[in-house]
Formats: sequence, C-alpha cells, structure tokens
Amino acid sequence: MAKGDDIQERLVDFAVRTIDLSVHLPKSRAGNHIAGQLLRSGTAPAAHYAEARSAESSKDFQHKLKICLKELNESRVWLKIIIKSKHFSHPKMDPLLQESDELCRIINASIKTSRQKTHNNQ
Repeated sequence: MAKGDDIQERLVDFAVRTIDLSVHLPKSRAGNHIAGQLLRSGTAPAAHYAEARSAESSKDFQHKLKICLKELNESRVWLKIIIKSKHFSHPKMDPLLQESDELCRIINASIKTSRQKTHNNQ
C-alpha cells in the first residue's frame, strides 16, 4: 500500500457515507438544500486529497490539502446542523461526525508536517 492510500480510502468511504445520508434526508425544501450542500462538501475531500497526492510542489500539496480540510470542515458544519435541527435522526450520524473530526485532525497534521518540512529545507 502506497503512502496515503489509507487516508484516501477513508475519504472515499466518508464520501460514500455522506451520499447515503443525503439520500435519506427528508424530501422537503430544507432537506433538499442540506442534502445538496452535504453532497458537495462531503464528496469533495476525497478528490482534493487525490489531487494533493499528485501535487507539483510542496506549496501545491499544502494548498490542495487546505482545500480538502475546508470541505471537511464544511461537512462537519452541515452534519452538526442536521443533528441540532432534530428534524432528522439517523443511526449513522454520530459516527459520521466523529469520522469527519478525525479526518480533519489527520489532514491538518499533514499540512503542519508539510509546512515544517518546507521550512526546514529552506
């Protein structure tokens, strides 16, 4: 397994889980809006991480990881909105929120490590 494959796989699984959740949201104006937002922000991190893995430079790598992190943070907000609105209950909500938290910490740590390596090489 190549370096980063495990994180890539977790991000793909996160995307699939957000797709599954969005399909089960209520078919209302609010439900459709939240589902659309969650679909966009929940599926984007996997693609951005894949782009980061083929970055042309360390700055490019960091930039693409930052975009990945932004999308994960947005997903966390939408998940929290779903949970706090109490209009929808799904048994997979808490584990999905926990996974988003863990992925944010992992991506943030990768950004910090890359910055440190870049700084040390200058």
